[in-house]
Amino acid sequence: MGAELKVIVFALADEEYGVEVEKVKTIERMMPMTRVPKTYSFVKGVINLRGVVVPVIDLRGRFGLPEQDYTDNSRIVIIVVNEMEVGLIVDSANDVIDVDSDAIQDPPEIVGGVRAKYLQGVAKLGDRLLVLLNLQEVLNKSEIVKLEELEGAE
Repeated sequence: MGAELKVIVFALADEEYGVEVEKVKTIERMMPMTRVPKTYSFVKGVINLRGVVVPVIDLRGRFGLPEQDYTDNSRIVIIVVNEMEVGLIVDSANDVIDVDSDAIQDPPEIVGGVRAKYLQGVAKLGDRLLVLLNLQEVLNKSEIVKLEELEGAE
């Protein structure tokens, strides 16, 4: 048996995704966002979270999935990547689970319309498949620079 990995599970379209707990700062309900001009279409704006300006991206838009209206279940998962906080809008945040590292396989080329470069792996959990995100690639370096400029502009 491999090492246990604690993962926060969230839904996007009909797939379940996970990110390592230590990369998640908090999970928030949807809140008003300030739009920011001249950014990527998946960057929905910035929020003021307890005095910190946090850029927010819609993961559906980032992955090229069809956008949909936000619901009462929609959440903003605040992650920390390279010491910068970023909010990820997801359809719902479900639970926290332990994943055995032996259950994680390399990602196939595409899962639920999401390209492999965004994926760290796929964990088989009984009859469930959990797609683990590669946050470094979800927010690649050029986009992180652009988002850091947004934070600095506020």
